[in-house]
Amino acid sequence: MEKLFYSISEVAEMFSVNQSNLRFWEKEFKQLKPKRNDKGTRFYSLNDISVIKQIIYLVNEQRLTLNGAKRKLSQKKDTIVKQQEVVERLKLVRQELLGISKALSH
Repeated sequence: MEKLFYSISEVAEMFSVNQSNLRFWEKEFKQLKPKRNDKGTRFYSLNDISVIKQIIYLVNEQRLTLNGAKRKLSQKKDTIVKQQEVVERLKLVRQELLGISKALSH
C-alpha cells in the first residue's frame, strides 16, 4: 500500500537530491506545495512527488534551466508526463536488453 504523504527526507532519498534542493524548488515552482503541520514540517503528497519527478526529468533529461523547466511545467503538463513515461520505459527496456545480451554472451 502506498503512503499518502512522505517526509522531506524520504523524498530526498527517493530522488537522490538534497533536502535543500526540495526546499528551493518549493519556492521556485508554484506547482510544488507540500502540506505543513503546525511545526512547519513538510509532508509531500503523491502529486508533489509527481511534480518533483517532472522537475528532475526536465532539468536532468531535457537539460533545461530552472526557468525553462518552470515555463514548460506551466505550459504542457500532459506532454511532459507522457515524455517522462516514455523515457522511463525506454530505460527499462535498455536494462532488459543489456541483461539479455550479457546472458547470451556467457
